[in-house]
Amino acid sequence: MVGLACAAALAKTGREVLVLERNKSIGEEVSSRNSEVIHAGIYYPPGSLKAEVCVRGKHKLYRYCEEREIATHRVGKLIVATSEDELETVERLRRRGLENGVNDLQWLSSKQARTLEPELECLGALHSPSTGVVDSHGLMLGLQADLEVIGGQICFLSSVHLIRADQSPIALEVSNQGKALRITANEVINSGGLGAVDLAHHTFGLKSEILPEAKFSKGNYFRLNGKTPFSRLIYPAPVPGGLGIHLALDLSGNARFGPDVEKASGAQESLEVDPSRAEDFYRSIRRYWPGLKSGMLSPDYAGIRPKISDSGSAQTDFKILGPRDHGVPGMVQCLGIESPGLTSCLAIADEVIKRLMPDAI
Repeated sequence: MVGLACAAALAKTGREVLVLERNKSIGEEVSSRNSEVIHAGIYYPPGSLKAEVCVRGKHKLYRYCEEREIATHRVGKLIVATSEDELETVERLRRRGLENGVNDLQWLSSKQARTLEPELECLGALHSPSTGVVDSHGLMLGLQADLEVIGGQICFLSSVHLIRADQSPIALEVSNQGKALRITANEVINSGGLGAVDLAHHTFGLKSEILPEAKFSKGNYFRLNGKTPFSRLIYPAPVPGGLGIHLALDLSGNARFGPDVEKASGAQESLEVDPSRAEDFYRSIRRYWPGLKSGMLSPDYAGIRPKISDSGSAQTDFKILGPRDHGVPGMVQCLGIESPGLTSCLAIADEVIKRLMPDAI
């Protein structure tokens, strides 16, 4: 998602753009294994890059999708508190959202929340009406079309193994369907998702001390068998490493729950969902939906989060390192782009272009 957004934005400036994609099609990793949520910008510390690009990106994304008739639905979200401690946590989120410029948030009492969602159990809730869902694959196809219609290209099954940024032009060692290639470019954007940090560490000319280490985390989803009683997204108070096992709705109104937080040994962790994890899902979900009956959940899909923190904190900021950070002209490293990367993709593309400008050093 982010790589395509950057590529399309760069092509629009008149650059000749080539996307090197290691898979056989677009969006086979992080971009196709998420909740497809357009986030409002509530969770992230004021002044952080995540907060800035999420709020800005949300507006750009809704506008982009409307112009290109890509399906979205401002379904809204309730962040619920099911204990006294969580009331203060959710209240802090409200204040944080306001500091970030999310000005449509509404605090709801238990009664008000249940008026909107009768099956919901909570002591109070924060209503975010600008949160929505998007057809993520349609969005990626739109970005791909934007790139290709003005001459940009995507080269599939092309893995980048090494970057020589200690020379000009920058050189990339690439394997394409078993063939070794050497490609040179005046500018290189590393938006490698799960492989971005590893590629950054295999870039000659970058000081290793400014680079983070990859800390992967797996998130599992379970689908709801049958019709959901909820018309909005339901999120619990955040947990370490993620936003909690929430109820997500797709554009057809089908419900799934997740993601949870499971430690992953690396980017190649198995994407199978262990059915035994359902027990934790039932326990977590019943805190806000006590009416969930046994047997209503089935394993769905899983994804890997490209984190860059030992603690796995949901507050870990994006790292978008440009020439001013590492001293290499014409290079930008996009590292740790997890949630809200989808929401932020168009705003991240703006950041990349800004950091490529000559005065960015």
